[in-house]
Amino acid sequence: MNKKRLLFPLLVCLAIQACQQNQTSTTENAAEEVKLISPAFDADSAFAYAKVQVDFGPRIPSSSAHAKCADYLVAKLKGFGGDVFIQTAPVKTYDGKSHTLKNIIAAFYPEKKQRILITAHWDARPFSDQDPDQNMRDKPFDAANDGASGVAVILEMARQIKANQPNVGVDFILWDIEDYGKSNDETPNETTWCLGSQYWVKNPPVKNYKPLYAINLDMVGGGNAQFTQDEVSRKYAASVVNKIWNIGNEIGYGNYFVNVTSGNIIDDHFWINQAGIPAVDIIHYSDAAGFYMNWHTQLDNLNNIDRNTLKAVGQTVLETIYREKASL
Repeated sequence: MNKKRLLFPLLVCLAIQACQQNQTSTTENAAEEVKLISPAFDADSAFAYAKVQVDFGPRIPSSSAHAKCADYLVAKLKGFGGDVFIQTAPVKTYDGKSHTLKNIIAAFYPEKKQRILITAHWDARPFSDQDPDQNMRDKPFDAANDGASGVAVILEMARQIKANQPNVGVDFILWDIEDYGKSNDETPNETTWCLGSQYWVKNPPVKNYKPLYAINLDMVGGGNAQFTQDEVSRKYAASVVNKIWNIGNEIGYGNYFVNVTSGNIIDDHFWINQAGIPAVDIIHYSDAAGFYMNWHTQLDNLNNIDRNTLKAVGQTVLETIYREKASL
């Protein structure tokens, strides 16, 4: 055996190993250099909040699961120190059915004049109309990502905000009857969807309410999620988009908050913007791949919720909140 022939590959391997070790060391050092102003977001806690919601069953409007989940969400937000108000109203969905709308609103540190609004919808779609199995398309589903994940992130943020007061006040709204829209809705601005936020805009419970900006969370728990910058967010709140995505990249979540633009999305943030409040949507969507792969299917369940994604979103939004400085 020729030892000289073995020596060169060995030296190459050692060099590569040393390089990899240096890269790892550099990455670790870079991570240490990121000084978070915000408290640590606990992804396990957020996952547990998602599980509680899913365990109630699909939170379809007018169902017992919907009513029980509403009671739970109100109790949790009150327990975290929020001033909680339920905005109720009779509404009809596109199929002619009547429901009682329940927007759950919580204010933290209401004495602070400068405020940030964080929102997500808490209802579940009544049917999995995008399921690949046509026999399942009229069946309800868990809505673990499309609903429960955004609410779970909000509950964990509320828990942290109670213990660590930011410079600004924070309001949370959990929208109801967001996901009961008509497939292929051709109405202007797809008005069969987002009934909760539409009602709130037309019937503001607080007069002259003007937070600095709003962030809507939708499908923020899927594995390998990528959050693009949609057209509505860029049109109405470009500076807020830049702020959030820059912070996400700075603190290590650039694989999630990608600097890629996407098209027009009518989500709750669209209606918040109609109230004159700059609003951004953090949503798992891209023009190339569409929505989250298990969107409106039976596979939107807890097995497909990723704690890493919950952490990326929760920590980025918390850091955004805690970097705000109240003006004198």
